[in-house]
Amino acid sequence: MEYCRDMQESTMGRSPDDDYEIRLCGDADIPSIIRVNTLTLPEHYSDDFYYQILRAYPETFFLAERDGAAVGYIMCRTEHGLSLLRRFGLAKKCHIISVAVLEEYRGKGIGTHLIQRALERVRSESAKECYLEVRITNLQAIELYKRLGFRVVSTLSGYYKDGESAYTMVMPL
Repeated sequence: MEYCRDMQESTMGRSPDDDYEIRLCGDADIPSIIRVNTLTLPEHYSDDFYYQILRAYPETFFLAERDGAAVGYIMCRTEHGLSLLRRFGLAKKCHIISVAVLEEYRGKGIGTHLIQRALERVRSESAKECYLEVRITNLQAIELYKRLGFRVVSTLSGYYKDGESAYTMVMPL
């Protein structure tokens, strides 16, 4: 099912330097998203997983394009559950499932803008916190997340298939 083009166009936005565009993802974009994931991250999901996330959470699945080609994406979901910030509290949370930018486009603010766009959307839906998992060796990503207001709250030993551990990072919204 193709998501409404009007919905996509109404949420499109240009970067400050007009070098790339961020817009909502549609079904037709999934092959490009998979390509970006394959080229940038060691974790890969089934093709169907991307479509499932898009159908369930279309409002927080964004694509960054340059000259019509995908250069990055972010996919998130909203959840209700135990707060990662308040002991024994419940919260509506945003979970950043995956965010990636092609290596040759890193350092241009694309990852920052993708995350900011997703956070704006979940704030408007009353989410109170946002969290993600990141490889403990991915120092560039960890620094980006810290600059955006995330902090490490736990370490997940052996989280990834290859046995590497992850940090859980969270920020209040």
